[in-house]
Amino acid sequence: MNNDATTTLISPSRGWQMVNVRELWRFRELIYFFIWRDVKVRYKQTVLGAAWAVLQPALMMVVFTVAFGRLAKLPAGNFPYPLFVFAGLLPWNFFATAMANAGNSVVGSEKLITKIYFPRLSIPIAAVGAAMVDFIVALGLMIVLMIWYRVPPSASIVMLPVIFALIAVVATGVGTLLAALTVAYRDFRYVIPFLVQLWLFATPAIYMQPTQPPSPLVQAMIFANPMSGLVAAFRAAILGGPMPWLSLGISAITCVILLLAGCFYFRRVEDSFADVV
Repeated sequence: MNNDATTTLISPSRGWQMVNVRELWRFRELIYFFIWRDVKVRYKQTVLGAAWAVLQPALMMVVFTVAFGRLAKLPAGNFPYPLFVFAGLLPWNFFATAMANAGNSVVGSEKLITKIYFPRLSIPIAAVGAAMVDFIVALGLMIVLMIWYRVPPSASIVMLPVIFALIAVVATGVGTLLAALTVAYRDFRYVIPFLVQLWLFATPAIYMQPTQPPSPLVQAMIFANPMSGLVAAFRAAILGGPMPWLSLGISAITCVILLLAGCFYFRRVEDSFADVV
């Protein structure tokens, strides 16, 4: 009889904890499985399937083009308004979808959390990863629109992966923070949709970012919103125009701060998830 069996004891951590990147890397296959599961569940038993990833921003583009481009006659620089709007809605929809799904991800994985151990951070991270699939599909429509309107990509398009990575970072940070708060306070499940709508109109996704804000307070509010600089930079990278380096730099710093704040708070309270959720 072999008596050399090893017993592994998993004990909860205490206090503020660093993000265990090594553990997340060890569970990378599980994160990939969660991403694939979220994508399949989202389009399960739908007639159009992944086409919804294109239809949603396309329909929003049509609505905003009629409301703001034709009726309100908002400026769009030197670009056709539908192309201008879609270039802003594309990164915004990714951020909004990733943030909302990540915010509700832990509560949605209630049965899984209460049964087995795995790094809990992998759940909101996987929700952000699933939103990337929608972004890639919708990016195809962006290419079609650029060909239709004969707008070639600018030289700044090399910045696109960096800008997209920053958008993913801020979506992960805010989504992770909301996921932890939603477990303790279920009211946040109703706050998230309202937050997404309010944040949309505070971000220059459907209008041009003012070069000269009317007051220092408005300018401070623009800089405090990380998506303002990121959406403007994304549009400049894919369509052309001056890159808002100052706004992009401030947004990058804000993204890192939000990611650290969200992950640290998540790690601080994740030990209670199985009992509270």
